[in-house]
Amino acid sequence: MSLSQVQYHSRSLFDQSPVFQMAKQQLRKVAQAGHVSPDVVERLATPKRALVVSVPVRLESGGIRVFQGYRVQHSLTSGPAKGGLRYHPDVDIGEVAALAMWMTWKTGLMNLPFGGGKGGIRCDPEALTLKEKERMTRRFTEEVMPFIGPRLDVMAPDVGTDEQTMAWIMDTYSMSVGHACPEIITGKPIEIGGCTGRREATGRGVVHCIMEALAAHGLDPVQSTAVVQGFGNVGSVTCEELALRGVKVIGISDAYGAIYNPEGIDIKALMEWVNKEKRKLFEFPGAKPIEPKEDLLLIPCTVLIPAALERVITKDNAGKIQCTIIAEGANGPTTPEADDILEQRGIFVIPDILCNAGGVTTSYFEWVQDLQQYLWSEEEVKERLKKLMVDAYRRVRKLALERGFKHYRLAALSLGIEKVAREKELRGLYP
Repeated sequence: MSLSQVQYHSRSLFDQSPVFQMAKQQLRKVAQAGHVSPDVVERLATPKRALVVSVPVRLESGGIRVFQGYRVQHSLTSGPAKGGLRYHPDVDIGEVAALAMWMTWKTGLMNLPFGGGKGGIRCDPEALTLKEKERMTRRFTEEVMPFIGPRLDVMAPDVGTDEQTMAWIMDTYSMSVGHACPEIITGKPIEIGGCTGRREATGRGVVHCIMEALAAHGLDPVQSTAVVQGFGNVGSVTCEELALRGVKVIGISDAYGAIYNPEGIDIKALMEWVNKEKRKLFEFPGAKPIEPKEDLLLIPCTVLIPAALERVITKDNAGKIQCTIIAEGANGPTTPEADDILEQRGIFVIPDILCNAGGVTTSYFEWVQDLQQYLWSEEEVKERLKKLMVDAYRRVRKLALERGFKHYRLAALSLGIEKVAREKELRGLYP
């Protein structure tokens, strides 16, 4: 089978999604570099398993509403599927499949014994009460029960979900099997087997990569500025960690608005404003609001950190971005067309499967601790995370230099995809 046949042979319901098409396009670029056989590319181009479930929920206002839920396991070659569960109004099967594929490459790059998985429920979590979210989570868990397990599929938090969501999943699964099973989930509360430092892990991993990139470009963190799109778990921790290292955060946005202060935003005060006062980010008195909030991406800065959703840097705005480094805290924030423009303009991109791999890496730490029933200290977790993130960054840089790749994305994808491809070839095709 030729590579061109691989590119166009496999069509599926996932292909209707532009996010999934983007993930497949990245896979084809690695295949075109000639280090993965077309037969393996054909197998990797489609998820191993995809599940669509109906999730009926009894509303507190009366009546029943049925939500659509998804779980995709892209690969089980390297170990159990690993990936988050998101609650968002725009969730669909193609997006979930793309995220599962990226997770396969990410765990491959980090040398973790996992395959890629992802799940989601199409809903607006802000419109649901706490009790309704609990009912929805428990019913979803029950619907996917035959396909999850500590050695089969291990979920984690993502957009719209948190530690409490994971606690409900753990409890529902544990009730089904008849004993406490903390290893079924990661990102859960510390009190029931969670890992210290797991919540902060993705943001810390982003900052470890940024520090490496600043050093490589001869830039002093104290003289550098940052703009962060997204102030959820990843974005807020990234802001805190950057501030600790002397980087001036001058722009931040969330789902409702954006703010800017060229003198630097007081991150501690902003955290208190948003978390303790329960006020909107764009109302923070220590910065000016930006309208439209999408213009945040165009603010001149040293490091731009998209830490929200996919496909926010496109061919339409890539030519207007004014930064030295882009650190992808989100999954798939840059389209392939934008990648080409950024490369031509000399903007250095730390790709998502490397930059935001701190979350799944620390999830691996949590899973191992739960299996062994032996907990590590937070300092151990932080040091192990830093070591693995820095090592992965340097391996990506080394491969880019060896193969003459101008873009680190191709190097990172190559490391992840080629590892999984070698494992598939060694295991063979059954039957």
